Order: sequence, then C-alpha cells, then structure tokens
Amino acid sequence: MEQTNKETVRIFALGGLDEDGKNMTCIEVNGDLYICETGIKFPDANQALGVEEIAPDFSYILEHKDRLKGILITHGHDDVMGALPYLLKQIKTDVYATPFTSLVISKVLKKNRISGVKIKTVKAGDTRRIGGRNVTFIPLTHSYPQAYGFGLKTANGYIVYSGEFIEDYDDLEDAYRSNYSVLNKFANDGVFILMQDSKGADRNGHTSPLHRVSPNFNRVLNENEHRRIFVEIYTQSVYRIQEIISCCVEHRRKMCFYTKEIQELVAGLESITPAVPMDLVVSNKQIDELDDVVVIISGQGRSLFRLMSNIANNEVEDVSFNKNDIIVAATPIIPGVEKAFKAMENDIYKKEGTIIRIDKNVVGMHPAKEDLKMMIYMTRPKYYIPIKGEYRMLCANAMIAEEMGIDPENIIILDNGQVATFEDGQFKDCEEIIELHDSLIDGKENWDMAGVVLKDREILSTDGVMVLAVGVDAKTKKITNGPDIQTRGLIYLKDAEYLTKDVAKIMEDTVNEMVEKKTYENLECRALIRERVAKYIFKATAKRPMVLPVVLEIFEK
Repeated sequence: MEQTNKETVRIFALGGLDEDGKNMTCIEVNGDLYICETGIKFPDANQALGVEEIAPDFSYILEHKDRLKGILITHGHDDVMGALPYLLKQIKTDVYATPFTSLVISKVLKKNRISGVKIKTVKAGDTRRIGGRNVTFIPLTHSYPQAYGFGLKTANGYIVYSGEFIEDYDDLEDAYRSNYSVLNKFANDGVFILMQDSKGADRNGHTSPLHRVSPNFNRVLNENEHRRIFVEIYTQSVYRIQEIISCCVEHRRKMCFYTKEIQELVAGLESITPAVPMDLVVSNKQIDELDDVVVIISGQGRSLFRLMSNIANNEVEDVSFNKNDIIVAATPIIPGVEKAFKAMENDIYKKEGTIIRIDKNVVGMHPAKEDLKMMIYMTRPKYYIPIKGEYRMLCANAMIAEEMGIDPENIIILDNGQVATFEDGQFKDCEEIIELHDSLIDGKENWDMAGVVLKDREILSTDGVMVLAVGVDAKTKKITNGPDIQTRGLIYLKDAEYLTKDVAKIMEDTVNEMVEKKTYENLECRALIRERVAKYIFKATAKRPMVLPVVLEIFEK
C-alpha cells in the first residue's frame, strides 16, 4: 500500500482558467496560502464601457490574509503581475521575483505609492524557505528575461508550477537560458502535482523556432535599405524587442527608442544583456533628419495603437510621417485590442502608408505539445492540473497528459473558483466553489470605486435612463408643475404613452401620500419614488433602467 503523509492541499485559481489573462493561482498546504501570479486582462472592445483592465476578485485573499505566506511572480507580463498593485494596496506581504522583474515591481509600487512591501529577489536554481517550506526556482526560456517556474516541497512530494516556457537550445543568453536539471531532483523526491500552461497545448511539435521574428524583420531591413521604419511593439515583449535591436545592429541601422517605456527598458536590460552600441542610437529630434532610421515605439494595449495612429496622422510634434515610411507591426493582437488595431491600420492606409505584419506565422512563447510532454516526462507527476487558457486549451493539455500515461482520474480540469482538495496525498474532490466577481478598473486613482461607476455605465448602455421631474410649493408641498417624464434608451415613448402616464401617477401619488401623512422629506421622497417606479417599469418592460427622480421645491414670491 502506498505510504502517504498527513496533509491537506487545496489548489484553486482566482483567474486565468477558461480565459486569456488575469492569471492567479492559489496553493494552500495545511492552511498556509501561497499566491502564484496576480494578473490582469483587457476587456473586449464592445464590452469596455470605460473599463481599462479586469483584475481577479481578491475577496478570498483578504478574508484569509493572516494565512498568506507570499506572492510568487514568475515574470513581468501584465497577465501575471498587472493586478499586483491593486492587491498590495490592501494587504502587505512578501513578493518573490527575479532581479529584472523585481526592478519593474519596485517602479510599479513607487508609482502607486505603496510602501511596507518586501520584494525578495531570487535567482535561477535558488531554494528559499517560504512559510516553513522549501521553494525551488526553475530558470525558464520565455519572452521575458529571467522567467521562472517553481517546485513547492510538501510532505507528499513537490507541487510543480511549470511557468510559461519553451525549449530553445539555440538561445545561450543567461537572461533567457533554461535549466531543467532541477527537474531531476523533483522527480527523484517525487512530484505530487504538476500544473502547466495550456496556451500552446493545441499546437503540435515544439514552439521553437516558430517564436522568432528575426527572419521576418531581417527581410524587411534587406528590402527597405533607404526607408524609415517605425516598429510598434508591446513594451513587455522583451525577447522580440531584443531580436529587433539585434537585427538593427547586424545591419548597422540607426535606431531611435521613441517612447519613455522603451528607453527605460533598454537602460534596464544593460545589467543583464549586452549593451546597445551607442553609435547606432539617435534621439527623437533626429528622426526627420534621417532616411533610414528604425524607430522603435513601445507601449501597451490600445494606447500603443492610438499613438501609432497619431504618428500616421502627423499629430505628434517630432515626426513628419510620409507615404514612403513603413510601419512594422510586431505585436500579437491580444483579446480586447482588436478594434484599436484595425483603427490604426485604417489610419495608416488612409495616409498611403505601408504596414507590414511580421507577427504572422510567429507563435507566442508558450509550450506546445512536445514542450509539455518534455516537462511531464522529466517530472513524472502523480496528479496533473492544466492551467492558463481557454477551456478548449485546458482540454488539449489534459489529453497530452493522458497520452503520456497519466491516469485520466488523476487529471483535473478546474474552473475559476473551483477548489481541488487533496487529503494525505490523495485527491478527495473538487466540489467546493469560491464565488468570484471580476474587479473592473477604469484606470483612475480611486480604482476601488470603479466597479460602482462601471455598473452604472452598464445599466445606461443596456436598459437606459428615466428622468422624472416634479415641482412642489416649498411651503405647502402641493404639486405646482409636472410631473415631466423623459427617457433615453428605454422605450419609444409614442408607443408607450400608458407607461409615462402610469409613472407620472406613481410620482404624484407618492408625493401627495407623504404630504398627507406629514412624513415628507425631499431625499426620502425621491428614494421612495425611485423604488416604486423601478418595480413598475421592470414589471411592465422587464428592464431595469437608471431612475432619476427630481422633486424641485419652488419658493413663490
């Protein structure tokens, strides 16, 4: 009979399952809580309503913050650390990250005026004692430098979080070099649970070398020796940025790092990668003086594409865009930014500009089928949990695990909030569900109130608004004007005169009733009108518009 040790493990995600982004996985061992990643995602364009970002629901974390042992940030992308400041404004705990990511987190905390948080720097291959347990960090190759996965040692073996990785034996830079030898240690001691990224699980073979943009960008440089090239790219696509810089160095092309984000990134990379030759770097003021400069423009999401549209429309001071210029799109079109990207394309074509997408046929740096199989082969886990990605990707990942000989009963596909519970080394059930609600963020300082504001926007966009106004004598409280009813986005009034008549009568009756009972008070009267009218409208139309009653007290001369 298999020997097990007394221990309760609970694994659940507060985001990242059956969606793209907002990754946040929680591991509980005998009540001790470890958070892996705290990301955001971007809303769909047609559902934005002013929403800039969507963060996980932190309610469970806040309720059990006394059990929190730390937050592990595997790399610096928004989908794994973008929500970190929103959480750290509410709790203070240690954050574990590699040196480059630590610098980025420090800047984020400073920008958000967050203090009292310790950022603990870890290095590839390190083993740290966190919450009384050993955590060993695995160096990985990803599109962000110094990315890691980790193994958390428990009484029944390691819980391994693979992180986002690819196999790429051609990349020998330390900042991107993986080292899977530590997986042998995990396997020898026993891997209890393996969790793996699913975003590339539907691709056959290995991701490498299909992740490289260098061949495509080299072709652009060869074919356009005497033309200015504007490259738009996400600031967090660090691997691609370094590919583009390397291509320019190889071709001896002058480069301009246009935005503050790319300038700070390049300066920060000098501590971990070879420096950019200064003789090839020019300032923004020199862009219009050169006919073969490569202008690298970085940013994030919709704001990057809006900037590119402004450049194409000659709405920036330091660039005079002309139809001989080329814009290179080096960004993948992530969910939520499609509309902004198409608007940018429209503006470029209107100005007779040329746009070249070097991202076509280039895949993201997430593990494909053979990469995932390699990790399973080396760790030989007892249980397998696919994470990160749409549900079809989670299923594809699960099928790979089954192909590799893992018992289907030991492969667990979860939804956000669904808890997988293990007792004494054996899977118990996943019946517990944590109720979750997305946190909608509109980019303002007072982000915690954004949910209320955005809910109002949603109501206005779907069910409309009804404004009710009535004038009463300030002394006698008798109705002297109205009621007047106005609606927008609710119903076509000519087809529903009965509705306005009934609503007007409800308003009149409520005012008169409170005056007769001598309980009239302006705010209370408006609240009661709002309640009664809302109930009536829902019964009559099945809609819940925003109801705004106004009782105006008029002083007669």
